[in-house]
Amino acid sequence: MKTINPLHLIVLLLIILLFLFIQLSGAKDELLQTQETYKETLTLTADLKGLNEIYSDQKGVRKAIEMILKQHALKTANIEQSIGNSSMIISSESMDKTALNSLMSKILNGSYNVHKFTIKRLSDTKANFTMEIKW
Repeated sequence: MKTINPLHLIVLLLIILLFLFIQLSGAKDELLQTQETYKETLTLTADLKGLNEIYSDQKGVRKAIEMILKQHALKTANIEQSIGNSSMIISSESMDKTALNSLMSKILNGSYNVHKFTIKRLSDTKANFTMEIKW
């Protein structure tokens, strides 16, 4: 009966150890990539939560828009406002361009979800506009 050569066993064990070492290093790399992806996901989740709090705050959006519309420059603009369950529509049939510029600078620099927006020029100094803000 033949006996197993101990050198063959040692070579076989070394090959198995080398294979396991390669597999372990690949698993470590995958773990590091997964950890980085997890950290990116956490920061993205925090950012999205903050944006959701800003854009979905119905009372805050209403209050801020009403404060904008109460400004002295917008008193003579005859701005009509209708409030629904999920949106607010602001419109004016004839608005002075300085009042329109003031309103647009306040709305577009704020954090509002402007869903629909149309402006039609009536003359050099007057314009017609409609804007829908959703929350």
